[in-house]
Amino acid sequence: MKKLLIVLVSFLISLNGFSQNGIVVFQTDFGTKDGAVSAMKGVASAVDPSLKLYDLTHDIPAYNIWEAAYRLDQTVPYWPAGTVFVSVVDPGVGTNRKSVVVKTKTGHFIVSPDNGTFTLIANSLGIDSIREIDEVVNRRKNSGASYTFHGRDVYAYTAARLASHTIAYHQVGAVSSSPLQAIPFQKASLQNGVLKGNIAILDIQYGNIWTNIDQLYWKEFNTIAHTQNKIKLEVYHANKLVYTGTMPFENTFGAVAVGKPLAYLNSLMNLSFALNQASMADQFHIAAGADWNVAIHWAK
Repeated sequence: MKKLLIVLVSFLISLNGFSQNGIVVFQTDFGTKDGAVSAMKGVASAVDPSLKLYDLTHDIPAYNIWEAAYRLDQTVPYWPAGTVFVSVVDPGVGTNRKSVVVKTKTGHFIVSPDNGTFTLIANSLGIDSIREIDEVVNRRKNSGASYTFHGRDVYAYTAARLASHTIAYHQVGAVSSSPLQAIPFQKASLQNGVLKGNIAILDIQYGNIWTNIDQLYWKEFNTIAHTQNKIKLEVYHANKLVYTGTMPFENTFGAVAVGKPLAYLNSLMNLSFALNQASMADQFHIAAGADWNVAIHWAK
């Protein structure tokens, strides 16, 4: 169903000629304690003051490319086609890692280093094309001596030029035929009665555990014969078992007593785990990332 929807959206985009819409959305690991984010927006505004500039988040943990990839995957589909995103979580800034603009099959544009940031978007929305940024043309004037702030000098500048129609997409740079860098991770699967997936992210405010197992996998798992509404959850970090517990599946937190565990579908309709009014992540020392996985069985 998801693939069919992406194909349909792609067809409508090509049919209606959707392109950049004057919106730029920024994501970084910079925080907002200094002027870095403001400098990026200043560069974009200098290109075209009429651009609409928004923030996705600037609180990505420092150097955490996986979380940058997740936040894009969580957010991009809710923005209109033609929106240009800038994602700068770039521990390799100044090295030979590529700077690219990716166009998704849904008509969104993402400006970012090619360092794994596109891992999840490539799976969910699909990649239409990749262009490597030509910094001879698409770089802020007189910034060539700067090697450590490509977010300002290259990415914000290129994104603004693209969003404002100062340049067309093909003027970003040459088409890249190389595959995007990807972070290996456990995709959702159901085999031999065991539901497996990745802990994609934590619901940071509450310490809930969010997986990449969507409601379709959960519904299929739910058809397996079981005698009670209780699952066994195993959590693995770097292939080492770090937590085992049993809990019911419920639609609401209040269905279990305060402090008790439950499984539920989160706001993205992915299978998740929590303690009612407590932090499951803190209590059991569980984190998220490409090397955090789960296995789920029906409890006997």
